[in-house]
Amino acid sequence: MENTSEENQEQSQEKRGCFECCIKCLGGVPYASLVATILCFSGVALFCGCGHVALTGTVTILENHFSKITSDHAMLTDIIQLMQYVIYGIASFFFLYGIILLAEGFYTTSAVKELHSEFKTTICGRCISGMFVFLTYILGVAWLGVFGFSAVPVFLFYNMWSTCAAMKLPMANLTNVDSICVDVRQYGIIPWNATPGKACGSTLGDICNTSEFYLSYHLYIVACAGAGATVIALIHFLMILSANWAYLKDASHMHAYQDIKLKEERELQDISSRSKECLNSYT
Repeated sequence: MENTSEENQEQSQEKRGCFECCIKCLGGVPYASLVATILCFSGVALFCGCGHVALTGTVTILENHFSKITSDHAMLTDIIQLMQYVIYGIASFFFLYGIILLAEGFYTTSAVKELHSEFKTTICGRCISGMFVFLTYILGVAWLGVFGFSAVPVFLFYNMWSTCAAMKLPMANLTNVDSICVDVRQYGIIPWNATPGKACGSTLGDICNTSEFYLSYHLYIVACAGAGATVIALIHFLMILSANWAYLKDASHMHAYQDIKLKEERELQDISSRSKECLNSYT
């Protein structure tokens, strides 16, 4: 009976030890950085994936309906291909940058510092944190521009979609449907000498009913939403990095104060010990 009770106590202690270890590990997770990383990855993935497919669909629509001569939209095709290559670079860069920021969050969160009692900040660590703050700020401003730029194709496709929807209304039967047109040349997408350059009436309705138009329109919307989510994630990262940098700065001052205090205590102890020695030798 005594052996079984001792085994039960040992098992309960092991369970408590595992539970406490799990609690400490969960307490060391920087949840704010983790949420920001997931949001950043999701936003970049939506923007890059949906934007890449939507650009391909846009080229198909232009070649089939608005610019049937290849030389008229050759420059636009080259720009779209360049943008697709840029998308590959953006996806790769932000995958690595998100992991780096998450790792930085792990090493600077206060919960991890509680697990490591001998944690001391250095000037290099504070400089790296400040560099991340500056770089994240620059990337946030850049992504604000990307978010605004990604809204442009949404606006263009929305104009086409609203024009097609207006032709289906009963009021459109009172006028000539063929007089309702969409001219993409006025947006500067293709040159003015491109043929036909515009779509009217039933031709415009057929374009709006194609799978390329439907898919590209909704993908541009999702890509714009992904860019907005990335902006929110970078703002979240900026707040986290600023708080961590401030914590590191305060921690450095605290360590400097503790070092000075220890030196003063050692000096006082030396002075008291010397005084006692002098008194003992005198007596």
